[in-house]
Amino acid sequence: MTSTDRFEPLRRRFLSLGLGEIVAAAVFAVVPTRLAFVTADRAEAALWATLSPLLFILVQAGIYWLIARHHLPAPIPKPVARIYRFLRVINPLVLLTSLIGIVVAWPGVSLSAVLIIVIWLFAVAEYINYFHVRLSYPWSKWTVKVGRRSTPRLVRDLQRS
Repeated sequence: MTSTDRFEPLRRRFLSLGLGEIVAAAVFAVVPTRLAFVTADRAEAALWATLSPLLFILVQAGIYWLIARHHLPAPIPKPVARIYRFLRVINPLVLLTSLIGIVVAWPGVSLSAVLIIVIWLFAVAEYINYFHVRLSYPWSKWTVKVGRRSTPRLVRDLQRS
């Protein structure tokens, strides 16, 4: 087995993760906006205020995995690392701006409001998962592994670049 073959399973995993995050962004861009109760509650503006940072973070994550896949076993290139360091600072501002937009466009107590809160919290969790502490594990091992406060792969790549 050659050294490049050694990384093939990891490349396949990174491809799956990258495409999965981009597909998730596409699904989140379409499905919540098609729910009838959202339009009934007049919650479209608040929904887009909450979806925007989630889509932004999911696309960042998808692109990261695809770039990391291409550069294995080396870390991501320095110019890419600079961009992700910038995104690490910008994402909380995007989340905060989104929260302000949600408050301004708040639909009131409704099913849409619950959906909006859940999606915004998911965006926060995705940000934390990629830029601070790994949160994504298989359900069967989640309670054991999340307590270990593992450093996300992206952060390790940023440290190595």
